[in-house]
Amino acid sequence: MPRPLRVIFAGTPDFAERHLDALINSRHEIVAVLSQPDRPSGRGKKRLPSPVKRRALEADLLVLQPPSLKDSDVQRSLTDLSADVMIVVAYGLILPQAVLDIPRFGCLNVHASLLPRWRGAAPIQRAVEAGDDESGVTIMHMDAGLDTGPMLAERRLRLNANETGGSLHDRLVDIGPMALIDVIDDLETHLAAAKTQDDRLATYAAKMTKVECDLDWSQPATSLARKIMAFNPVPVCFSNLDTIRVKIWEAVAIASTDSPKPPGTLLAANSDGLQVACGEGVLAIQKLQFPGGKPLTIAEALNGKAALIAPDKTFFNATTANAAAQA
Repeated sequence: MPRPLRVIFAGTPDFAERHLDALINSRHEIVAVLSQPDRPSGRGKKRLPSPVKRRALEADLLVLQPPSLKDSDVQRSLTDLSADVMIVVAYGLILPQAVLDIPRFGCLNVHASLLPRWRGAAPIQRAVEAGDDESGVTIMHMDAGLDTGPMLAERRLRLNANETGGSLHDRLVDIGPMALIDVIDDLETHLAAAKTQDDRLATYAAKMTKVECDLDWSQPATSLARKIMAFNPVPVCFSNLDTIRVKIWEAVAIASTDSPKPPGTLLAANSDGLQVACGEGVLAIQKLQFPGGKPLTIAEALNGKAALIAPDKTFFNATTANAAAQA
């Protein structure tokens, strides 16, 4: 069996923390952990450590939190660690070529998609939003491009009919750490068998924005349902109902025929859902949230908020309305 490797780990959120935990429990030596600087969080805006930093400190590992890896002093510090490989998982900072070249075997990335599909910042959500049949995790040997490096391994899974961004995240984080350990346990063999990505098949997973969370009811119900599920639990889709901004957590498309009512019109509310006219078809909202409250099923909402979701009320896109008013 190849000798244990000296590893630098770079990551920030809980997805990365699970991979760090697998490395901590492996035979390899973690010589340092990189994570983004502590960020203000909560109402008090107290600076809190990332999940990766918390796990690293629990394991008594060296933690480094540079704001950038372009600094020459930071690069010298990394060089002094004499690492064999750097593992990068949802780190959030750009690795310049000078850093990619520091470890003996370079840098590996655990990416939450089946590359070259969904290169970029939000591969999990974009896979659900697009209605993909499958997703997975790819272990990639990093180069200077955006998720363009040679692929060392992948693990696939089928998406469920009711998949959310959150559920797919949890399923991928169950398979990613095992794939990573398999690769680094025999890294030289995997590097020798690396597969070049076909750039012609690449798609881009753009970062999610608040503007696109504001639902456009002129779109087809199927598209809106996928977006709502993809953006659950973050950043969560919403729409304005009169003067109230309502978060929409779960929904399904229930009809392919068009409604005679304008898009956004509430057609009916029962225990099966809140039916809303769309540009094509009808959307059934199954879980929503009013300001200051918790997420409610439609049956729960009908018990205390029936007047707010009465038929012929209308959801509207506040972003478009505001833009029109300023024109």
